[in-house]
Amino acid sequence: MYSFKCYGHKNISSTHKNTLEFTKDKDIGKIADCIIGVNADFSLDRIKEVIKDKERIRIAIEADSIKDEINCIANKDFNDNGEIVIRISGFISERTLGIRADKASKDIKKELKEKLKDPNQEITINIR
Repeated sequence: MYSFKCYGHKNISSTHKNTLEFTKDKDIGKIADCIIGVNADFSLDRIKEVIKDKERIRIAIEADSIKDEINCIANKDFNDNGEIVIRISGFISERTLGIRADKASKDIKKELKEKLKDPNQEITINIR
């Protein structure tokens, strides 16, 4: 398992129907409807180590005591040091950590989405 932190942002709408994303960017615009966490502190090398022997991964998102999980197929060719994208589709790029996910940004629990709009909200992400 690997954990990292990111934060909420006032422009997080979490309405995208096909993807969700975590970014190291500190600021996002209003059209970034797939992003659910900013200022992420993930390590590309650590993520690659965790997924190298796994076909499927589970990504747990937690803010305070509210949790949600996404299950997907790991992309062994993930290689982006700035963004992590999870997709419902099978499209793969270097930014794509997981495909065939069971949730996109719009499917995240409503209570969690509310937390994600707070710029002071710390969010914990666990990949296993």
